[in-house]
Amino acid sequence: MNIHTVTSQVGSNPITFETGKLAKLADGAVVMSSGETVILVTAVSQTKIREGQTWFPLSVEYKEKASAAGQFPGGYFKREGRPTEKEILTCRMTDRPLRPLFPKGYLYDTQIVALLLSADQVNDSDILAMNGASAALSISDVPFAGPIGAVRVGRVNGEFVVNPTFDEREESDLDLVYVGNKTDVIMIEGAADQLPEEEFVKSLYFAQAEVAKLVESQEELVRLAGKEKREYKVTVAKEDLLEIGYSIAGDRIEDAIYAKSKVERGKKVGALRDEVEAAIKEKFPETTDFEIEQVFEYIQKKAFRVAIMEKGVRADGRQIGDLRELYGEKDTLPRVHGSAIFARGETQAMGICTLAPADEKQFFDNYAGGEDSKRFILHYNFPPFSVGETGRMGGINRREIGHGALAERSIAPVIPDEDVFPYAMRVSSEVTESNGSTSMATVCAGTMSLLAAGVPLKAPVGGISAGLVTEWNEDGTMKAHKVLLDIIGSEDFYGDMDFKLCGTDEGVTGFQLDLKLPGLPLSILEEGIQVAKDGRAKVIAKMNEVIADPQALSAHAPRIVSVSIPADRIGELIGPGGKNIKGIQAESGAELNIEDDGTVHIYASKEEGLNRAKELIDRMFKEIEVGTVYTGKVVSITNFGAFMEVLPGKDGLVHVSELAEGRTEHPEDVVKKGEMITAKCIGVDEKGRVKMSRRAYLRDQKAEEAEGAAEPAAAE
Repeated sequence: MNIHTVTSQVGSNPITFETGKLAKLADGAVVMSSGETVILVTAVSQTKIREGQTWFPLSVEYKEKASAAGQFPGGYFKREGRPTEKEILTCRMTDRPLRPLFPKGYLYDTQIVALLLSADQVNDSDILAMNGASAALSISDVPFAGPIGAVRVGRVNGEFVVNPTFDEREESDLDLVYVGNKTDVIMIEGAADQLPEEEFVKSLYFAQAEVAKLVESQEELVRLAGKEKREYKVTVAKEDLLEIGYSIAGDRIEDAIYAKSKVERGKKVGALRDEVEAAIKEKFPETTDFEIEQVFEYIQKKAFRVAIMEKGVRADGRQIGDLRELYGEKDTLPRVHGSAIFARGETQAMGICTLAPADEKQFFDNYAGGEDSKRFILHYNFPPFSVGETGRMGGINRREIGHGALAERSIAPVIPDEDVFPYAMRVSSEVTESNGSTSMATVCAGTMSLLAAGVPLKAPVGGISAGLVTEWNEDGTMKAHKVLLDIIGSEDFYGDMDFKLCGTDEGVTGFQLDLKLPGLPLSILEEGIQVAKDGRAKVIAKMNEVIADPQALSAHAPRIVSVSIPADRIGELIGPGGKNIKGIQAESGAELNIEDDGTVHIYASKEEGLNRAKELIDRMFKEIEVGTVYTGKVVSITNFGAFMEVLPGKDGLVHVSELAEGRTEHPEDVVKKGEMITAKCIGVDEKGRVKMSRRAYLRDQKAEEAEGAAEPAAAE
């Protein structure tokens, strides 16, 4: 075997690239390692285009093996099953920066497979997968404009950290995944704890310097083991067909794409496309639908870009820095715990918040390491009617999972700590209209629904997207560019960038950048950050007009309160065989959850049940005080008196002489077993034995009655 190894000194644990040992039949294969985390990444691209293929079929599969962590998979079959959310998000992060680096019109089936083979649960494997995908493609014969590098940047105690460990990430107020080439950014994704934009920009430049080291290491690997690139064909619009298309649509396309609404634009553009198709097929009958679509898409894209670059006018008539009309509404639905609607133009999302006890939080496998649960969950749903289409309803696709994760991590930094708000929270975002950046509408609607449900957020979070249109010289250098605020669907499709930025008035909480370019100077991304920041302030202002502070809990939401008991007395609350805790739950209708530190969480659907359970617990752990009156059940009777339950688990003796005024021969003449009586504590001896007096209580009652009768007489 001809094995080649290159090591990149990035972060506290260097990253190693190795090729030539495993998966030698793949077009490219690299074993990545950092610490004791090891991952195999392969790249394969077919040499023939599938018949009828009309798009680039790139797929990325990332799989975490239980054996990597020395564990058995759960479940009956003891095999890894459906992809976890972490696996799906890693696939998406790997796919997105690779896609723009393949030749335009390259339609060969291409697949990246990454398998986690060893996990030290210290170093995350997703960064290794992304670098491994680039390295595998770079050393293969597959056409690819790489290599590229990927790093994670954290910020611990104000200092940036490259590829932080899981422990360091817990202390970090930044989680930035950055992908770029030697000079430019290609993709970013992550979250931050209200990080000021100035610090966020610094983190990008810091990451770019580290990425350049990984690119250089891969270039060295290519020199050692790289293959000669293969011959291939690209599928692009044909010149003779373009001429026909321009003769029909060239002077009329602007009128179609400038229609006011998405529906009207669709009708006009569709009618014009039909004319182009008829003209092309009249002259070239053998032309395929795909070839016609390529022609019409090229014409649309060029008209769209010329209008923005030369006239500064967008498809819906706005200027490049304009927001669409904003709309917000709270308490839309009657029975749910919290609900809200947020809309920007023809993009609309409804957020629905549900509260539950904290122990309802979601648990998940974490073979690679890191968190294994979360108490704030956001689910994003994108039904076909939101774009005026029909389609299959059922399973959740990768796009929905990715958009939901972006919105979730953008809101998560402002979720209150469990000791402040001991609930688990789920937000369901129902996208009801879609024309660009539904994930950002989800952030806004989700935030508002949480406030409507009474969640004391640290600050409201808003989100907005920024787009980009560029012009290029023949030598491949950028000639001009314009950044767009609040892009619609066509601007995302025909433009060069979709940059989503979320945050509060204080700073950034979430972000995601996707490009159709092979790279973007950070100076232009800085411009996009400022544009998005200004737009976000307007969005948050609109949200605050609708709801600025948390409302009172809904009558339909569960009630939760926490009390503390001594940790060494937890057994008393539970009781023998769970007798005490079961009794409290049966009497109050509440549920109890006891932590190891003595914290007791009480959950109830009604306020009355919550208060009763709290009262019973307080009584159980309350010390009996001399001079205080207590009401309790007679638990036993002897010939010298009756024992009553003063507090749960604590009995006191009412001596026969203290049962009533005068002489009492038999205690049963005054009280019966099981009867509720009221008595006053008159003493606790050195052994903790409690002395109660019903007679003293009755005397006090008579004295109070006499005093009450005397007051009106004196007034007369």
